[in-house]
Amino acid sequence: MGVFLAPMAGVTDLPFRILAREFGADLVVSEMVSAQALVYDNQKTLQMLTLHDRERPTAIQIFGHDPKVCAQAAKIVLDTAAPEMIDLNFGCPTPKIVKNGDGAALMKDIRLLGEIAEAVVKSVPIPVTAKIRLGWDAETINCVEVASRLQDAGVHWITIHGRTREQFYSGSANWDWIRKVKTAPGIHVPIVGNGDVFSPRDAGEHITKTSCDHIAIGRGAQGNPWIFGQVKTYLEEGVILPDPSVDERIALAIRHLRMKVEYDGETRGVREMRPHLAWYLKGVPYAAEARRVINGTTTLNAMEKVLKELL
Repeated sequence: MGVFLAPMAGVTDLPFRILAREFGADLVVSEMVSAQALVYDNQKTLQMLTLHDRERPTAIQIFGHDPKVCAQAAKIVLDTAAPEMIDLNFGCPTPKIVKNGDGAALMKDIRLLGEIAEAVVKSVPIPVTAKIRLGWDAETINCVEVASRLQDAGVHWITIHGRTREQFYSGSANWDWIRKVKTAPGIHVPIVGNGDVFSPRDAGEHITKTSCDHIAIGRGAQGNPWIFGQVKTYLEEGVILPDPSVDERIALAIRHLRMKVEYDGETRGVREMRPHLAWYLKGVPYAAEARRVINGTTTLNAMEKVLKELL
């Protein structure tokens, strides 16, 4: 039973992935990377392929709607970063992605989705995985059929987020459908369950209800990389480890901030750390005022100062 970091746009960059691995994630997955941008040699996109030995094993997730482009992009990923896996995004619900026929839009075109998976599987010698949703909306749930097609295409495993595209992240994840895929006749590829795992008990319940082979944690890890060790300990020993103290959370927030600035530079690093710090500070006394000040800071030192004042 693996406990993985799920891919999240704007979140699972290099510093975040290193911390997730350090705190117990068995596998980490990158932010989604545009296959077309890679083929066009976009330098900002190529930077997203930077990997560090401290984060491995890592999967690089790509998205696109053209089988040939996705296959070419997969080769670029392999040659540039040599990840342990390549993951295909068939689940992103955001309008700017689906309007181009990418992400969850492909749940509406199983033929094309299958062709993309087949092309990528044939293009690289490393395992190719896929992430999907239940379907486009409640009336068109087709995850069992999609999983069967992906299995035929040769994917290594399938991660299923228990919501439709229409739901985005609202309501509750429907774990029953993940179980239906896992237990469907003819489905033998490993299934990774995803959605609404925010605590060790959530993870245990998810596994019991879905019978999934592995579990992927996304939003539950935001500002909380401790969750990976907590979940693994609970699943293996039935013990719930204590939550980190305020001092531990702030200390890690500062360390994450420094890693981010080192990776992205001060201007971008400070700006992009604002949501991360809001997650770290959730429930901390005086956090609301600290967030207000943090959102106005533009330097590493000023941001550190605010955090240290909470100790």
